[in-house]
Amino acid sequence: MSRKKKAAEHANHERWLVSYADFITLLFAFFVVLFSSSQVDKRKAGKISKAIQEAFQQMGIFQTANSRVSMITADPLPAENIQLIENGKGMAGRGRMASPFEKMMGSPSSQKDLGALQKQLTSALGPELQRREVVLKAQREGLVISLREIGFFDSGSAELRPTSEAAVRRIAEVLSAQANDIRIEGHTDNVPIHNSHFASNWELSTARATEMIRLFITHYNFPATRLSAAGYAEYHPVASNQAAEGRAQNRRVDIVVLASAPEGLEGSTQ
Repeated sequence: MSRKKKAAEHANHERWLVSYADFITLLFAFFVVLFSSSQVDKRKAGKISKAIQEAFQQMGIFQTANSRVSMITADPLPAENIQLIENGKGMAGRGRMASPFEKMMGSPSSQKDLGALQKQLTSALGPELQRREVVLKAQREGLVISLREIGFFDSGSAELRPTSEAAVRRIAEVLSAQANDIRIEGHTDNVPIHNSHFASNWELSTARATEMIRLFITHYNFPATRLSAAGYAEYHPVASNQAAEGRAQNRRVDIVVLASAPEGLEGSTQ
């Protein structure tokens, strides 16, 4: 008795559609999550903006037209109603409001004063500037009077050379008429030092800065409250340490006349 042959099974070539549909669904869900996470809660953003603005008002950092800002809001704070610091919207009749960066940099009048100070120092230090023993630079923080080691210190020493005392005296005479705070920074090159006085460039740079502080206080009667010292060793170079000329520029003491005068002392003299 012959057996019946089984009907040949047909392969289902469309099963890939199931996997493809699952993949598309997951991809769609993924992009929905990304879109949702990118949406900022505008009401919370408005409250945060108001909180920051009120905090600045209370600290007196920014002067605004409104003395207080309500912290309760039912609707999101429209972007156009947020008081802009840079262009001073809402400050009609009071001129442009200074940005926080301008306050850090000091007022235009203080920058003008530093410009006049640079001219005075240029006149007082003509020979040293010509010999490149002193370099004057206007930077973000204020005016930098850079005293190169070659003109003011012996190698590996923190004692000021007697021949440079006249230049330091002229600097002190000009700065004594200013009210600005002064930071004195010691810098070295990257050549390690180890002698009987200093075990590292950190110690040498700090010692030179504090020695200049001592001179300003004891010889030129500067108020100690105006002065501060910092030692940076080789970590704030102004030139490459790969060449001797660059290393010579890095060995220096910077007298930084800060742009903002202490509060209540603007325009005063010592």
